[in-house]
Amino acid sequence: MPVITLPDGSRREFDHPVTIAEIAQSIGPGLAKAALAGKVDGRLVDTSHLVDTDVALGIVTDKDPEGVDIIRHSTAHLLAYAVKELFPEAQVTIGPVVENGFYYDFAFKRPFTPEDLAAIEKRMAELAKKDIPVTREVWERDQATAFFKSIGEHYKAELIAAIPAGETVSLYREGDFIDLCRGPHVPSTGKLKVFKLMKVAGAYWRGDHRNEQLQRIYGTAWARKDEQDAYLTMLEEAEKRDHRRLGRQLDLFHLQDEAPGMVFWHPKGWAVWQQVEQYMRRVYQDNGYLEVKCPQIVDRTLWEKTGHWQNYRENMFTTESEKRDYAIKPMNCPGHIQVFNTGLRSYRDLPLRYGEFGSCHRNEPSGALHGIMRVRGFTQDDGHIFCTEDQIQSEVTAFNALVRKVYADFGFHDIVVKLALRPEKRIGEDEVWDKAETALREGLKASGLAWDELPGEGAFYGPKIEFHIKDAIGRSWQCGTIQVNFSMPKRLDAEYVGEDNARHTPVMLHRAILGSLERFIGILLENYAGALPLWLAPVQAVVLNISEKQAGYAENVAKTLRAAGFRTECDLRNEKITYKIREHSLHRLPYQIVVGDKEMAADLVAVRTRGGQDLGQMTLEMLIGRLQQEVAARSGTA
Repeated sequence: MPVITLPDGSRREFDHPVTIAEIAQSIGPGLAKAALAGKVDGRLVDTSHLVDTDVALGIVTDKDPEGVDIIRHSTAHLLAYAVKELFPEAQVTIGPVVENGFYYDFAFKRPFTPEDLAAIEKRMAELAKKDIPVTREVWERDQATAFFKSIGEHYKAELIAAIPAGETVSLYREGDFIDLCRGPHVPSTGKLKVFKLMKVAGAYWRGDHRNEQLQRIYGTAWARKDEQDAYLTMLEEAEKRDHRRLGRQLDLFHLQDEAPGMVFWHPKGWAVWQQVEQYMRRVYQDNGYLEVKCPQIVDRTLWEKTGHWQNYRENMFTTESEKRDYAIKPMNCPGHIQVFNTGLRSYRDLPLRYGEFGSCHRNEPSGALHGIMRVRGFTQDDGHIFCTEDQIQSEVTAFNALVRKVYADFGFHDIVVKLALRPEKRIGEDEVWDKAETALREGLKASGLAWDELPGEGAFYGPKIEFHIKDAIGRSWQCGTIQVNFSMPKRLDAEYVGEDNARHTPVMLHRAILGSLERFIGILLENYAGALPLWLAPVQAVVLNISEKQAGYAENVAKTLRAAGFRTECDLRNEKITYKIREHSLHRLPYQIVVGDKEMAADLVAVRTRGGQDLGQMTLEMLIGRLQQEVAARSGTA
């Protein structure tokens, strides 16, 4: 006689084993219709799951995050079902849920076309409309392997064969289609009402470039149509804001095959870079950081001591000289410890804060590279704080306040905080990890911040707080981080003399606010759609003459603005003023300064913003005052 405890604390008793669907029906027909799965003692199960013992149960619907994931996973299976019906020779491989959707990889003799995608999506809708039951079956491993081999699904057979002998596997059947899956899934295809196929991309079997190349079909699926519509609108807006397009359009940077994952910065792009870097340099100076610079290439013995050679080598570029192995640094922290170690430190020196605009290189897979957002060569606003255990909380608390101020100056106010905890592959004892994780939690509490925890997602040397900023169209970007590292200073023999005159190992806090400057600039470009705030804009104003007669006056206006510290261009081309205004508007310049006969005669300028607002005539002194005020406030221009 199972007793079911529901989330509100109420209980229901049954005199026989019951399914999740039956329990939902006993609560109410509305819930029974909405039920997608159950959560039994915290574990997700199908609605067909039989309950025969006392359990805590929650009914999962499309209002729950888990419910949306189940919809997306089930839609991936629906995609595979439709592909097999239309293209029987295609082999199905793996089809997981990803953020905002799903994908499924297929082996097929020819590339899928846009027309194929339209046909597949149409067939998916037809299969969903039939409301075909989705049922779970449990097979012996060898039986399942033999079955998938017999129907020509060799990739699926390979997956199953890798499961230990003697174990069982779960399969899900809908109509004539059957697939390997852990589940759970929706009870029938009729639950899948809102989906769209997005694109086809290449992928390697099991993510290994040495294996066969497959075709990956991406899709999105939602509980409600208005949610999908909002997502698709966001994607359209994101495409318009793509930093790669803006980089070309605004002449900021480019990338080329001769240097994959490396950025060629053009003068205007480097002007933006310098504004970001100089701002962060002032942040260093104002918050007690000492700026350092460390070598790019370091002997492998140092990386062995830190654990990078054993745990991170596949991501490192290496070289050899005079029979010595070297690595191009993927991180700045070991170098900062070498600076710390050059003298005998006292507890009175702590906390000691080093900062570096450290250039790093990581051997990212070519398929993962993405404009300047994901590169192989990048620069971090990196900092390392050497402190005592008693100072961790105060340093973390101070950093939490600093990072929020910096983001606000760049125009980001919606920040999500996450705490990434110990991964399976790590160095250091569990007791050390306990102390590190507790210290970060206490720092967050002292800052009055709410946070989510991410088990298993910390760095191999320590846990970390992550700061995720939301941009103008609601996308989230992980930028800042602060990490506690008890292990690396000890491995590299860092010591200080304590109040007891004994030698102690300092704690090292790794911290970055922007992270990769390349990536952060890409985020800025997309957030502002290229229309950067005045203080960041590569060109802040352009002076336009109406006719040749005002050329000298226009040049003097531009010269005066430059002398006042503003990045100013002068456009004296023999073109109509309307043409020049339109062209510079496309370049997202904050201000256009127009001078004609009236302005020249009265020693004035006519001012327009990039949003098209006509501010009328004003003196140069008034204009300079306005620009100075706007730069100081770090606010945007309409």
